[in-house]
Amino acid sequence: MARFFLTTAIDYPNSRPHIGTAFEKIGADVQARFRRMEGDQVFFLMGNDENTVKVPQRARELGLEPRAYVDRMAGEFKDVWRALDISFDDFIQTSEERHHIGCQKFIQVVHDRGDIYTGVYKGHYCNGCETFKTEKEVEEGGGKCPNHPSTALVWLEEENYYFKLSAYRERLLAHYAANPDFIQPESRRNEIVTLVEAELRDVAISRKGLSWGIPVPFDPAQTIYVWFDALLNYMTAAGYGADPDRFAAHWPADVHVIGKDITRFHCVLWPAMLMSAGLPITKRVFGHGFVYRKNEATGEVQKLSKSLGNVVEPMDLVERFSSEAFRYYFLSQCPFGGDGEFSFERFADVYNSALANGLGNLYSRILSMCLKYFGGKLEAANTVDSRRWCPGTDTVALVAELRGLVGHFEYTPAIQKLHREVFDPANRYITETEPFKLAKTNLDACREVLINLAEVLRSSAILLKPFLPRTALTFYRAFNFDEIKPWDQVSFADAAQPALPPVLLVTAATQAGKPAPLFPKIEVGS
Repeated sequence: MARFFLTTAIDYPNSRPHIGTAFEKIGADVQARFRRMEGDQVFFLMGNDENTVKVPQRARELGLEPRAYVDRMAGEFKDVWRALDISFDDFIQTSEERHHIGCQKFIQVVHDRGDIYTGVYKGHYCNGCETFKTEKEVEEGGGKCPNHPSTALVWLEEENYYFKLSAYRERLLAHYAANPDFIQPESRRNEIVTLVEAELRDVAISRKGLSWGIPVPFDPAQTIYVWFDALLNYMTAAGYGADPDRFAAHWPADVHVIGKDITRFHCVLWPAMLMSAGLPITKRVFGHGFVYRKNEATGEVQKLSKSLGNVVEPMDLVERFSSEAFRYYFLSQCPFGGDGEFSFERFADVYNSALANGLGNLYSRILSMCLKYFGGKLEAANTVDSRRWCPGTDTVALVAELRGLVGHFEYTPAIQKLHREVFDPANRYITETEPFKLAKTNLDACREVLINLAEVLRSSAILLKPFLPRTALTFYRAFNFDEIKPWDQVSFADAAQPALPPVLLVTAATQAGKPAPLFPKIEVGS
């Protein structure tokens, strides 16, 4: 069994996650679920970035100690991720002892290799990013940080430790050339290569006089700076510094899923750090796009920002619609490698058209006819050609293409393909065969049509499993498919191989003899 180590960016706990943050997590979750279906032993890591100056500031505002504050926020973050069915295996808090141990070991190793020196930094600093800004960035931002325009830049002069990032320019370029899939999508790769080719400067990796954070082991008056600390969570959660056997089993990571705004830290600083420490480099970094908020009143599209008052919390959508609706919208409407837009009106439209009138209606029609015409029991199901609902489609090739799309994080085209080549043909098959008429004239023909449609639900359940885990399970458990293969054992390839029990039994939940509605239609604007 191959292992697959997948991570997301760790999040600042200064406020609850918004939909842009959740977009990253559900995208990573699809990959984790897909890899498990492929038979990989998945280790899916998430966490919070807690060693920042914002933590004691926010804790003081709330009258809390920093430790109590970060623990409370970690609980709130995990509550949101569980509500969205994010199947993480570990959640690291960078204030944990295991992380402190690993960070101090790592910086000592890099120091002993001669890649750390002292220097005085003079320049602009963004408290929002917790990042020093170059003069070019300050000029391009009109004196402000482009990511935090409402936060004034601070001029700092202080003695710090520096990492010799500039010494790794040629090695980084060689690594990019030898590993063209290291940075994805391609647009991100081009940006990084251009950046490194132009100039690479040494970076400050410590701050002086901070009481919250990880002390530099060879100079306790200094605290390890946020990026040299935060990036190490991927290794400390895998056991670096505390559990050598665990680390050897997991490292290197297979893919880091991160926002495009922090690609340069993960694709420049991070591999250079690993090179310095003599450790294997992560195999791939995927920089996803942003979600922008569309103002329904003005039509203006804006980046999510608390200062603009346009932040939407995931729980607002989960409670109003459902976790499945949340996942479906962002996976189907926002290309993971690019940018997407959100508005409540658009969300409701997609919910009604694709879920209520689409998947939910297909599910209801199939089960209703099975219950009405055959009492939920269809004999000799495994003797029927259950591919007649999709004539002309090479299902083996279809599944192979979907596997490729999902494996490369191309979720939106994968879902679109599912609609075109599975869900739409199934609805056409109902229209063309008219089982509701056959029930009056030819019950055997009607039974054959419904068996074919039951196979649609089985196949659809498997192909939807990484995207909509609850809907997929409902589809699969609508009939007694578990008798042939238990749900937790199905693979993507199983979708292309019809496998029905001799007698199909409707096992779905019902209300007054009818299937329970999956996606009740809502009024737009309600």
